[in-house]
Amino acid sequence: MRRIRLVAWHVFKESVRDRVLLAIAAFAVVLVVASVLIGQITAGQDVKIIKDIGLATLELSGVLMAVFIGVGLVAREIERRSIYSLLAKPVARWEFVVGKYIGLVGTIAFNVTLMTVALFLMLAYLQWKTPDEVERAWLTPVVDPGLLKAVILIGAELALLTAVALFFSTFSSSGLLSAGLTLGVFVVGLLSEDLRGFTAVDSSQVLAFVVRAVGVVVPAFSAFDIKADVVNGRPPVPWAYVGLTIVYATCYASALVGGAAAIFSRREFT
Repeated sequence: MRRIRLVAWHVFKESVRDRVLLAIAAFAVVLVVASVLIGQITAGQDVKIIKDIGLATLELSGVLMAVFIGVGLVAREIERRSIYSLLAKPVARWEFVVGKYIGLVGTIAFNVTLMTVALFLMLAYLQWKTPDEVERAWLTPVVDPGLLKAVILIGAELALLTAVALFFSTFSSSGLLSAGLTLGVFVVGLLSEDLRGFTAVDSSQVLAFVVRAVGVVVPAFSAFDIKADVVNGRPPVPWAYVGLTIVYATCYASALVGGAAAIFSRREFT
């Protein structure tokens, strides 16, 4: 475990200093701040717009971090030829892969936490300056604890997406290819619920079976999206659903990281 922690800490420090990560984080902060300005323009919809854009920004910035940094976790070491010196150290290959994954997940969690705090501070400021009679007309509280459910599931979604990116990076030396495959899986996963209920319009049972099978196999990223339910004041999402979804993400991510470790352990470097 000590070697895994050392690898994870190295990834965390390197990722925090990464210019791409800083650019994405700055982009996210700008969008969150812009949501306040947009909210001021639309009378009566301030809170909803800020929550919508804030949560969407959290997810978008996290996806960019997971994909464009995650696919380079292993590929970058191979490209720099630093993989040889790393493998010469007393670190098992599976420890190297697991440490890389934990380090990046920690980095993403750190940035998402900071942006979540910024979002709640903005909402608290809006609540402070809003008259009580106006606030009582809103469907949900300004500083709504229910937002934490959406943020937690976004975090679980990003941890799973990071595992997907790491899996593709272990057998492909092309960062562009790995990024494309990861984004493709993410997009298909967002449509997984529709794919599982697909019925072929041309009576092709084979096509319908293949599409439904894809919907079952790919990670169900659509299950993590409860942003609209939280923002629009719909019936609250139970904590049991949040817990089961986290368990699903943990199991799927563990399988992907295990597969990545197995592939990397058998890979030859020349």
